[in-house]
Amino acid sequence: MTESQEKVIILTGASRGIGQAIAHHLLSHHHKLVVISRTHAALDQLHYQYGSDQVEVLAGDLSDFKLGAKAVELALSRWGRLDALVVNHGTLDPVKKIADSSAEEWRKGFDVNVFSAVAVIQASLPSLRKMHGRIILTSSGAAVSAYQGWGAYGASKAVLNHLALTLSGEEPDVTTISVRPGVVDTEMQREIREVHHGAMSAKDADKFMGLKKDGGLLRPEQPGHVIAKLAVEGGKELSGRFLSWNDEALGKFQDE
Repeated sequence: MTESQEKVIILTGASRGIGQAIAHHLLSHHHKLVVISRTHAALDQLHYQYGSDQVEVLAGDLSDFKLGAKAVELALSRWGRLDALVVNHGTLDPVKKIADSSAEEWRKGFDVNVFSAVAVIQASLPSLRKMHGRIILTSSGAAVSAYQGWGAYGASKAVLNHLALTLSGEEPDVTTISVRPGVVDTEMQREIREVHHGAMSAKDADKFMGLKKDGGLLRPEQPGHVIAKLAVEGGKELSGRFLSWNDEALGKFQDE
């Protein structure tokens, strides 16, 4: 791979699940990453495995809105440019009915899922414009369908979809795509089954239990590799769209 093909990418939520799958795919294809999550250990493993030439680690909570700017500064100081941003972090909390939750709990959820995304996007845009870069947002089917107790999460993911739509109009030099990753075998799914099921309807809880029991969950690599490839070469014709990871429009990005 030539230097011109190598991309410099900021990846949030990189320590586990889909984010870790995205990181491994990009790094195995020799791209440069600034990886962000709250926990240092898993990020350090990426640094150890792929080396300091490819990985810069930034541990912290993205609800500290200054962290996004720090990530951009790190990418620019280290490699001189930024080609893509993958916004993959998020929290399911609060998992409560609207009547049982507080506005403050919703605010905390939106700080993580929405406002931190806005902050890191804003910090990235000047550099992404120069490179005709890409923003890939990990969304959710919950953005367009309702589960009892998931109001804050679903609403926050719907905001990401609208962010992609708005950015496609406001930022013609940047391609922004929102991706529905499907139901993936991740730590969040374990928490749904073991921690949050009591706040959900019996029907919804049984659905997620059944997917695990019957082998119906996706591997993180399935949507993760699609998201990684979109960050590298997602076309302008996809900008503003909310697409499932296995949508036919993304056929060329899916593993055979």
